[in-house]
Amino acid sequence: MNKRKLDNHEIWEKLEKGRQHKAAVGGYAGYGSPAFGKKAVNGELVNHPQEQQVIELIRRHHKSGKSLQQIANWLNQKGYKTKRGQQWQRISIKRVLDRLYGKNS
Repeated sequence: MNKRKLDNHEIWEKLEKGRQHKAAVGGYAGYGSPAFGKKAVNGELVNHPQEQQVIELIRRHHKSGKSLQQIANWLNQKGYKTKRGQQWQRISIKRVLDRLYGKNS
């Protein structure tokens, strides 16, 4: 048999096509850990109940007029952590709100 070795670009393309196909049929294609509020279960993204509760707290504080930094400070004071166990930062709050309201930034 004359099998040729795939180069890195070909490997990347093959993996990318597989991820795109999985995402197209509703599966979790897996680029790192799922966003805050979600978890992967058997290749599917599902809500993470405890993280969904934190998202609701973030939404409520934001709707009440608190700044991103004020929300982060409040979560940190109450002992809430990010998905990776870190303290909340302004940018982390912004990312949660952007996903919640469907913004791409």
